[in-house]
Amino acid sequence: MNAVEIRNLSKSFRGMYAVDHLNMTVPVGAIYGFIGENGSGKSTTEKLICGHLVPNEGEIKLFGRDYTDPGVRVRVGALIENAGCFPGSSVYQNLRMQTINLGLENPDEEIMRVLKIVRMEDSANIKFKSCSLGMKQRIGIAMALLGDPALLILDEPINGLDTDGMRIMREILVDITKNYGCTVIISSHILGELEKIATHYGIIRQGRMIMELSAEQMDSRARVFTSLKTKDMSSALEALGEEFDTVREEDGYIRIYDVEDTASVVDFLMKRGHVVSEIKKNKIGLEEYYIELMSKKEE
Repeated sequence: MNAVEIRNLSKSFRGMYAVDHLNMTVPVGAIYGFIGENGSGKSTTEKLICGHLVPNEGEIKLFGRDYTDPGVRVRVGALIENAGCFPGSSVYQNLRMQTINLGLENPDEEIMRVLKIVRMEDSANIKFKSCSLGMKQRIGIAMALLGDPALLILDEPINGLDTDGMRIMREILVDITKNYGCTVIISSHILGELEKIATHYGIIRQGRMIMELSAEQMDSRARVFTSLKTKDMSSALEALGEEFDTVREEDGYIRIYDVEDTASVVDFLMKRGHVVSEIKKNKIGLEEYYIELMSKKEE
């Protein structure tokens, strides 16, 4: 069973499609990285899944049932845009109000449960306005986790966070899926961070899903390259360009794409008087893969 199945979903505003006959599949237990440029339809899709917007056409199923089914709606938690907390109230008070809204039993136990998940069990009495951006994002996730949802939808939760804040957020999201059985859909522009945790990806453009793939599939499709340094980079770059199909200088290294035999590259350069001071093999990351994919779609 899949956590989310979307077929032919469309939503328009003033005659313009924000989501255009989109198809989407999110497996149970996945951390699904939802990727696309600004205005591509990510947030609109997430709001449609949450029931915040009504589609013009199409089908949304959550855990095999229609998304409007009350029995499945209670299994969805979301943080879209911001946590919607009262600045002058404490973390605990904000969470307590949400437990009342949800009609949860044993609210104190539930509040401490979600605060522990987001690493904030010692911050319950801090006023929301005194919290850092990272803390506010974690409070929003705690709010979304009240009631123990099976599906968590997060819109740009790591944007604006510092390195430590992003690390903590990664740990929380992995913990949620591995230890609490929750499926996570997360959109983000910080693809390097997303790549560290996502198990699946969906790439959207102009309201349409252009590709869905697992992390393993993305890794297998990513181009390999050999990167190196020499004393005379410009001369070595020119020589390699005459021998290999795709060669360019990036980030202080010469990259030779689709070549894994480093020994042959070193031998080629040595015969032309170039001594290689550093060489390594690698694959392009998610961000480069995404940029390459977008450039191909524009051609």
